[in-house]
Amino acid sequence: MAPIKTPTYDPKYNEPGPFTKFPGEGLPEIKRYITTHDANGEGVFLPSDSGDHQALMGNGRGVYSIIYTTKEAQIDLNDDADLKFAKEPPGLHVPNGSLVRMIDFAPGIESPIHRAMSLDYGTVIEGELEVELDSGEKRIMRRGDVLVNRNALHTWRNTSPDKCARALFILLDIAPMKPIGGKEIKLELGELSHDYAEDH
Repeated sequence: MAPIKTPTYDPKYNEPGPFTKFPGEGLPEIKRYITTHDANGEGVFLPSDSGDHQALMGNGRGVYSIIYTTKEAQIDLNDDADLKFAKEPPGLHVPNGSLVRMIDFAPGIESPIHRAMSLDYGTVIEGELEVELDSGEKRIMRRGDVLVNRNALHTWRNTSPDKCARALFILLDIAPMKPIGGKEIKLELGELSHDYAEDH
């Protein structure tokens, strides 16, 4: 077995952040409820939990929990195919599928600039976040605000110097993008390449 590769971060990310686990300090535990069907075809709940995959991001500056993933736009629920697929850790997004991710942001942090090949719905659950696009345009988002990100290169910033923030993201796969103004629109992970597996 090959040795585990230790990520090499940009100098500004070398100092470990405050997080060691999900949820981030001071933020509540989350519960995930999944329905299925019993032998009679009636809806029932599976045991609740907080997601299958939790991991640190940006050397402890953020921490995420994967809420759910699918691998097709028309989701196959037969024989629990979706439940089996969701047990595998995803990349930043799932080609031909969907992904629900909860991210906790440490106080005052800024994410690396990045782009997934997806249509993203981002909802602030706790705290206040600023989203900045590669054009320099910015928006402040507060609890309950939603961003519909149509594949723009962007970064997130927690505006509070002393409080964590939390956001829920739903990522849906998109068709390949045509160049815009001669610029190729493609997956860009930057420093986040340390935190995500290759997209399945």
